[in-house]
Amino acid sequence: MSEGRIKPGVTVSGPLLPEPIEVLAVTPLGTSLKVIGRGTKTGLTHDPIFSAEQLANLTVSAEQEPFDGDAALFRLGVEAHRLGLAYEYDPYFSLSITRVDPLPHQLEAVYDYFLKLPRIRFLLADDPGAGKTIMAGLLLKELKARGLVRRTLIVTPANLTFQWQRELKDKFRENFEIVRGDVLRANYGQNPWQEKAQVVTSISWVSTKEDARASLLRSRWDLVIVDEAHKMSAYANDRKTLAYELGEKLSEMTDHYLLMTATPHKGDTENFCRFLSLLDKDVYGNVKSLEQAMRQNEAPFYLRRIKEALVSFPDPETGVVKRLFTQREVRTVAFELDGEELEFYDQLTRYVEDQSILAAADNSARGRAVGFTMAMLQRRMASTLYAVRRTLERMRERREKILADPDAYRREQITKRLPDDFDDLTEEDQQEIVAELEDVVASVDPVSLRQEISRLTGLIDQARPLEQREVESKLTQLKWVLNEQGFLADPQKKLLLFTEHKDSLYYLAGDGKEGRPYGKLREWGLTVTQIHGGMKVGDRDTPAIPALLI
Repeated sequence: MSEGRIKPGVTVSGPLLPEPIEVLAVTPLGTSLKVIGRGTKTGLTHDPIFSAEQLANLTVSAEQEPFDGDAALFRLGVEAHRLGLAYEYDPYFSLSITRVDPLPHQLEAVYDYFLKLPRIRFLLADDPGAGKTIMAGLLLKELKARGLVRRTLIVTPANLTFQWQRELKDKFRENFEIVRGDVLRANYGQNPWQEKAQVVTSISWVSTKEDARASLLRSRWDLVIVDEAHKMSAYANDRKTLAYELGEKLSEMTDHYLLMTATPHKGDTENFCRFLSLLDKDVYGNVKSLEQAMRQNEAPFYLRRIKEALVSFPDPETGVVKRLFTQREVRTVAFELDGEELEFYDQLTRYVEDQSILAAADNSARGRAVGFTMAMLQRRMASTLYAVRRTLERMRERREKILADPDAYRREQITKRLPDDFDDLTEEDQQEIVAELEDVVASVDPVSLRQEISRLTGLIDQARPLEQREVESKLTQLKWVLNEQGFLADPQKKLLLFTEHKDSLYYLAGDGKEGRPYGKLREWGLTVTQIHGGMKVGDRDTPAIPALLI
C-alpha cells in the first residue's frame, strides 16, 4: 500500500482496525504514519499509528469524485460515447448523424438490398427523382461507421461533380474533393488520387484523358459510385467505349461498386448483359441466364423502381396512404406561327435545307459540321427569335472574318468533330466547340462566302423587327400563362423557368449590361435571378428570389 494513497476523504480498512474508517487527517511520523479517522459504522474517532509494514496490509476503497462537474459536458460525453457504439446496435445508425429525412423506398434500397450483400456490387436503376444521391450517401455513412470504407471515389458527368460535392457536404457532412485537369496540373509529380481519401471526378474527363486515367488506376478504392452509369455502355461501333474500359478497371480496384442510372437498358439485351458484367463477370455470363433472372425477379444486384410505384406509402400507425411526392400537373400550352413570324421560319428553313444539301455531298469534317450547325439553328428558332438571331449574327461575323483573310483561315483549319462527351460539357464549352465547328462550316470560296453573308444578313434583318414588336407567338403565350397563373399580379409567387440556350436566358432575364438585352421578365415587372453553366459554382448558392431562370 502506497503511503500517498491514504489521504483525507478515503476509507481505510484492515486487520489492525476495529472497523473501516473515513480518513480525516494524516500526519507523517518518521517512517510511520498517524491516521485520524471516523468509523463508518460507529462514528467513533480512531487515531492509529501504522508502520511501513502495517501500511501494506491496509485496503483503501476507491476514491469518490465530487459531483459538482458541468452536467452539460457530462451529457455531451455520454452522447459521444453512445454514438460511438450505436452502429453495433442500431440498424439505421446513419440516419442519426445525417441531415436527411429519407423516404421509405430509399431506406429499402440501402438496408434491404445494399447492406445485405457482404460485398456490395449493385446496379440501382430507379426513375429520376427517386433520390439516388441520398441512397448513395446513406450507404457511404453506414459503411464508414462499420469501418469498411475509408477511400471513396464518385464518378459522375462533368456537370454534376459540384452538385455531388455540395450535397454530400450539406446532407451527410462528408467532404469530397473534385479532381480535374487543373488539380492534376497543380500537383505535377504527385498523385492526388492517392493523397485524397474522398474524391469526385468526371467520367468523360477521366476516361478520355490518358494521364488522368493512368494516375487514377494506380490507386485502390474501398467504394466506387458511378452516377449516370449508362454512359459506361459496353460498345459503340462494335468497339468497347473508353468509359466502359474505365468501368472494367474500376471494378477490379474496389470491393464495393455501386452503379446508378435511370436508363440502364437501351433495348439491346446483350449490351445490357455486358454492362452488368461490370459488377460481376461470372454471375451473368450470357444473355440467356440474364433474361431468366430478370423474368423471375431474381437478379440479386439489380433494383429498378418506377416513380409511379413510389408516390405513396401507407402510414405504419394508421394505415392511411400518404403521398410522398407533390402531384405534378403537366400542361402543354400550344402556339402557332403565323404572319411574318411564319414567313421568317420558312426562309430560315429554306436556308437550312440548302446548306444541308451541300453537307450531304461533303463527307469531310466540314460537311458533318454543316449538318450539326443547321440542326442547331432550328433548335434555337424553337427557343426564341432572339436566340436564333444572335446565332445568325455570330455566323455572319465569322464568315466576314474569313472573307477578310482566307489564307489565315486555311492555315488554321484542322479536322474537327464533336467530342464523345459533348453532352456532358458545360454550355460554355459546348458553345466554344460549336464556334469552332461553325468556322469549319464556312466556305472559303469568296463568291460563296459573299452569297452566304448576304443571305444571313437578310434573315437577321427579317428577325430583328419581329423581336422589337414582340409578335413572337411563344413569348405571347408565356406572358399569357404568367398572367393567368397570377405571377404578374403577385410578385411574391415563385416561378422556375428553364431555357435550352443562354441567349434565350438573356432574352428573358438579361440585365441590359455588357451587350445583354434587358429581359422581358424584368420589363413585365418581375424580379429575376438566374443560374447557368458559365457561373462560378459558389455563385449558385445565392438566395433565390421570385423568378429563377436556368
